[in-house]
Amino acid sequence: MNSDYDMYEHRENGEMNGPEGNDKQGSMSFLGHVEELRWRLIKSILAIAVMSAIAFGFSDSLYKLITIPMGGIKLHYTEITGSFYAYLKISIFAGIVGAIPVVFYQLWKFAAPGLYAKEKRIIIPLVFFSTVLFLIGSAFCFFVVLPFAISFLVGYGADVMTPIITISSYISFAGFMLIAFGFAFELPLVGYFFGKIGLVSSKMLAKARPYALVAILIVAAILTPSPDVFSQLLLAGPLYLLYEITIMLVRITGSKK
Repeated sequence: MNSDYDMYEHRENGEMNGPEGNDKQGSMSFLGHVEELRWRLIKSILAIAVMSAIAFGFSDSLYKLITIPMGGIKLHYTEITGSFYAYLKISIFAGIVGAIPVVFYQLWKFAAPGLYAKEKRIIIPLVFFSTVLFLIGSAFCFFVVLPFAISFLVGYGADVMTPIITISSYISFAGFMLIAFGFAFELPLVGYFFGKIGLVSSKMLAKARPYALVAILIVAAILTPSPDVFSQLLLAGPLYLLYEITIMLVRITGSKK
């Protein structure tokens, strides 16, 4: 395992490039890839932990921010520790958002050893645009999707029932939706990356539309925190639109080889 870690360090420092600087980095064993992935995950988790700890100090302000889509609807907690765990959840979700640049950097760097030197130059721009797209997706969810979803779901049947929404359930719902939309908006960038290195083409993506639609519905069902079809469609709709945008983007920028 030490040799695998040493190889990981060499790869990290770019010491296994070919003499021309254009070759892919040296081969690595399966255990070497696992070891590298482990270190990437550890760094990402540490970044999230640090950002979550910082966010906990601003939990009051974050609570006021994340409850804006509720439109004044009061939240409740039913356990003695309810408010504490609510603030803890808010801090963790905020920590994930705050550490997103680090997480994306680790993800793209994990893919970098399989790229040519000229392809590695796009890693930093990819990290930047990944972060921007994630924030755009989260903002779209916060300002458009969440208010609409809450208004519909809470108002449905309100004439015969009285909604009592707990803080914990709302934060879980809103937090997972924000992160899900953030990652969903990465689809065009991932398509651009794969198209640029020649792994996919616009024709391939266009032919795969029926399968992509099924996959999108499955992903939406997994990512949305609540099992209702309405929330899943709120994510599946933008995801399919992003898939069509990805096809157009790959058609324009994809490799011609």
